[in-house]
Amino acid sequence: MAQDIQGVGLRLASRFAGSRWAEKYGLRKPVERIAYLSTRAGFRFAGKLLQKRQQPDPTPGERLPNSREKQLFDLSLTDEQQMIKDSVRAYASDIVRGLAHDANEACALPDTYLQDAMALGLNLFAVPESMGGAASGYSPTTSAIIAEELAWGDSSLAFATLAPVAVANALVRWGTQQQQQRWLPLWLGEQPVQAAIAVQEQHPLFSADKLRCSATSQRKGFTLNGEKTLVPLGGKAQLYLVAAHYHGKPRLFIVPADTAGLSFAAQPAMGLRAAATGTLTLDNVKLDHNALLGGEHSDFHYRDFLDLGQLHWCALATGTCQAALDYLIPYCNEREAFGEPISHRQSVAFMLANMAIELESMRLLTWRAAALAEQGKEFHREAYLAHILCADKAMEIGTNAVQLLGGHGFTKEHPAERWYRDLRVLGCINNGLHL
Repeated sequence: MAQDIQGVGLRLASRFAGSRWAEKYGLRKPVERIAYLSTRAGFRFAGKLLQKRQQPDPTPGERLPNSREKQLFDLSLTDEQQMIKDSVRAYASDIVRGLAHDANEACALPDTYLQDAMALGLNLFAVPESMGGAASGYSPTTSAIIAEELAWGDSSLAFATLAPVAVANALVRWGTQQQQQRWLPLWLGEQPVQAAIAVQEQHPLFSADKLRCSATSQRKGFTLNGEKTLVPLGGKAQLYLVAAHYHGKPRLFIVPADTAGLSFAAQPAMGLRAAATGTLTLDNVKLDHNALLGGEHSDFHYRDFLDLGQLHWCALATGTCQAALDYLIPYCNEREAFGEPISHRQSVAFMLANMAIELESMRLLTWRAAALAEQGKEFHREAYLAHILCADKAMEIGTNAVQLLGGHGFTKEHPAERWYRDLRVLGCINNGLHL
């Protein structure tokens, strides 16, 4: 088994080198760097996971150090972040964008999508180097950049791609050593792991602080009852992180998909249709004592968990809005009415300019909050402001994208109607992803 773990990085690079989309779209060089980083980490720290002795439940697990010095505030991208941004954008442009329409119509992920997406190495970047992964530091800013660039291709497919990474991030940030050693190896395998966070509930005026899903203590562990909605991956997940009310406050529970009493029902929504969302029902689900994320006496902070999740949604919205603007500018420059391009009309030009201004403010507020979290500073206020702004302006940009395309915007010939539907979710959800 140790040899299998040591070979993760090498197999990742080899699989990428022979992948059909790398050859077809010329993505070898930009993504090769990511594969190299993953491989380097795999060789350097392979086998350490198996050498560690299991500790009792309260023992804190591996924690990633902050990626930036606490005294600095800097939103400029590092060379590595710029490389990741360019690589993910290339993948989103050449692969994700072309799959979006059919995936939306089918309300399902393309057959090999998650397997192909593994070539980006996102799973390895969610696991610390000391456990065989490639993460050397806690970097929600980098996570926001990845989410934004994937959403430029399609926010629904990005949501499905990042759902398992979100679970790994939560396990790394708050999990016990025993929980990490049991579950994180899933993210180091050759097959794509499928996992999702389940927080949202479908009762009116839902608040993530007032959950109806509940957990009670039992002699052998916990019993969970409740219902979650907008859960992605069509019931194919291997693992769920379920938020439930426990001892007067919300906590997260690790729920294997094969647990008795757990069921999934497909429930296609207005947007995010390719992510195959549905309802997760927990009917007297029995879990052992190790199911509570972080254990009874952990450093788990539910408000930070929610804020990081909101920032991830903000990043997805920013990427989708950038895609809309990039699509609209050439369209308005080429579309003629009354003998001239419609972009020559002030009403159109000002609308595009306002979209660009609001988009930049969305991005900077999201990055600012993520950078504060990355430095270990208080970021709740900034995360709240980012979510309020993004929920408002994303819907405005989505509406204007449909409007500027005129009758075309109302049809599926152009992607604006899909962007509009996907962006609407930002004003409805309370959480779902985690940086």
